[in-house]
Amino acid sequence: MDLGIKGKVAFVMAGSKGLGKGVAMRLSKEGVKVAIMSRNSDNLKKAMQDIKSETGKEILTIKGDVTKKSDLERAVNEIIEKYGTIHILFTNAGGPPAGNFFDVKPEQFEDAIKLNLMSTINAVYLTTPYMMKNKWGRIVASTSISVKQPLDNLILSNVSRAGVITFIKSISSVLAPFNITANAILPGYTMTERVKSLIENIAKKNKTTFQKAVENIIRNIPAGRMGSVEEFASTVAFLVSEKASYITGAALPIDGGFIKCI
Repeated sequence: MDLGIKGKVAFVMAGSKGLGKGVAMRLSKEGVKVAIMSRNSDNLKKAMQDIKSETGKEILTIKGDVTKKSDLERAVNEIIEKYGTIHILFTNAGGPPAGNFFDVKPEQFEDAIKLNLMSTINAVYLTTPYMMKNKWGRIVASTSISVKQPLDNLILSNVSRAGVITFIKSISSVLAPFNITANAILPGYTMTERVKSLIENIAKKNKTTFQKAVENIIRNIPAGRMGSVEEFASTVAFLVSEKASYITGAALPIDGGFIKCI
């Protein structure tokens, strides 16, 4: 299927590994000019090499911290300098530390909100002027199934990500007249490095094995398995495509049926 996005310019935040890297890879395969941002130079270099090896295309790598507005501003300026505009924004960030109410302190909520919510808000404000000028834009915010069904021992993530979907829903109606869609995507358990680390912590806390912890999680997933990065990235690619131009303000779970609410 031709998604109609060849030649578009995409900014993928936290794009050097995990779900972000998967999205960058998928968009590059579709002929999108991709820029990725990460704090880690080694991860950026490896992601660039992997994507070029797989797609034959160069990508722009930018070292920066999504929690710093100045770094986001610099990233956008570098993208504009190289490509002239921005059509697609994929907001993404690592998850805050695991823990429940008794494990964390109030100031950690501030850090988590800065990481997950404010990074999204800042990036959207910085990129939408270019989308409005183009009269075409796509915003996809990566959050978590926890925005609909809070997860045990992840109170910081539960709280900080919930604001993202209300922000996306709020801007979707305002941006729609400019042919800009804004959607949130809610990944469930997908075997990334982040999820692997969380499962290791669960196994340690429950004094069990990694495999047993995985089996306990899968028991609550109707699909009977965890998702793949490729499945996630393909869904994002569809949402930013011309084919999905009538979808906006949605919060779409990719969870194998894990979420029980409607």
